[in-house]
Amino acid sequence: MTPARSNGRGAVRLLPSLTDIAFLMPAVFLFTRMQGAKSMLGDGDTGWHVRTGEWILANGRVPHQDIFSFTKSGEPWYAWEWLWDTCFAWLYHHGGMASVVSASILVLCLTFALLYRLTLRHCRNPFLAIGATLLACACSALHWLARPHLFTLLFVVLWLMIIDRVYERGPRWLMLTPFLMILWTNVHGGFLAGFIILGGFVAGEILRALFTPELASRRLALDRAKWFILAGLACAAATLVNPYGYHLHAHIYKFFSEPYHFQNVNEFQSISFHELWGLYLEVALILGVLSALWFVARRRQFVPLVLVAGWGHLALYSARNIPLFGVVAAPVIAQALAEMLEGLETAPVAAWIRRMAAGLREIASEFEVMDRPWRVHAASVAGIALIALLVGSPAATGKLKPEYDPTRYPARALPLLRSNPYARIFTDDEWGDYLIYQLYPGHKVFVDGRSDFYGQDFEEKYLDLMNVKYDWQQYLDQYRINTIVLSTTAPLAGAIKESSRWRAVYDDTVAIVFLRAGLAEPGVSMEASGKAIIPRITKAGPPVLRMTPEKSTKGA
Repeated sequence: MTPARSNGRGAVRLLPSLTDIAFLMPAVFLFTRMQGAKSMLGDGDTGWHVRTGEWILANGRVPHQDIFSFTKSGEPWYAWEWLWDTCFAWLYHHGGMASVVSASILVLCLTFALLYRLTLRHCRNPFLAIGATLLACACSALHWLARPHLFTLLFVVLWLMIIDRVYERGPRWLMLTPFLMILWTNVHGGFLAGFIILGGFVAGEILRALFTPELASRRLALDRAKWFILAGLACAAATLVNPYGYHLHAHIYKFFSEPYHFQNVNEFQSISFHELWGLYLEVALILGVLSALWFVARRRQFVPLVLVAGWGHLALYSARNIPLFGVVAAPVIAQALAEMLEGLETAPVAAWIRRMAAGLREIASEFEVMDRPWRVHAASVAGIALIALLVGSPAATGKLKPEYDPTRYPARALPLLRSNPYARIFTDDEWGDYLIYQLYPGHKVFVDGRSDFYGQDFEEKYLDLMNVKYDWQQYLDQYRINTIVLSTTAPLAGAIKESSRWRAVYDDTVAIVFLRAGLAEPGVSMEASGKAIIPRITKAGPPVLRMTPEKSTKGA
């Protein structure tokens, strides 16, 4: 090799590739089509996950009882995403919420870079591969939040890559799945997706054995089904490697057997096709179904049909599954479209169509050769580093500022809430998450986003309260609520305004804070025992909103 050629290849390794474009695709989408860092903090759950991780780091163990609420304090709780909580709490300790957001964006970027590589292996057409990856990226964007579920997207891609190797090099690659499953189980409850995918491959191979006349192909299909079944059994055993053992599985079963969550939690409900996300899903469904039918008709391969039909159903049933459907369908769509394009070259169609198809395939092939050389991916490193620096800058504003949107959360009401250390605060579950992040351990909450912990009975009563059911005041009394913070648009806020038992003491058009009538009187503070609220007249001066315990709690 001549020095000139060597230098030329060295320069090529520094240039961006389509892998770099796939890597940066989520970041570009996030900061151009969405609200940037604020979108990643569009859900309050991030806050309690971080506080859970801090508790684990401080105590050196995983919690087994509730630490955040006063309604179910001390009851059994499964912090089943403890590994994410711990790692991201460590990041938070060293870089604040900016590091949590930046790391979450990095997970997304890595996910779609790997998805592009997997899709390219299936179709060998870089343009179709990057297009399918873009479609999957758009489908998944509705659930981009700095929460543990982002790792399920990443693990699904890794899962598919391992299975892809099985088809190329044999079943030994399945030995990796139990180890990945151990990690997956302790990071996010979405590890069930791994079993659904394995089940799809088992069903697809059995169907192939049933409908394939060739004896050798039938035997190979049945062998593969057996490999996947054995891998599934090994992975099932691997899921027991968690801090809660088999009790976690019983808890998950109970959670999914309660209909409340699917009827009332937004991310478990079906998407509205009047939204932009519905368009992305519609395109992916149409292309996915056509591609799956292509494999059945042309190759008698049923795995794509089972995966697309199964995950398509789950995506229509629950918005939470749409990102997973997009990821699973991308390689199927790209490969089928590549084969369709190639088939046009010899199809009985107009000559200009055959020439165009041949030309497009040739251009894609030439580009793939140019894009193939190994790269240092400097563009990807520089891009994610720049995002981390901008998001972490003290001067960050707008889409770059890693904060909960103060127009959606009671940020300006926090000083008042902090000034009452013994307040028993009622708010909705989303703001409960936010208050855990902002006020824990000084305050505990009535309810938060851990719907699996609170259970259907409690959640239904909470929903009745938010909907101003006739006994709403008695329910507040039952838990000795003395402070209420709600959105100014909440129906319950209007009902409380009409009650003589409550006084509005703060209103910033986002949040309104109510105190029990005695607490809101000038010159009166409150002493709160565990059972009663007792007014105490203070010396002359400005109004005091302070709560002190009637009895000492030392040694409790």
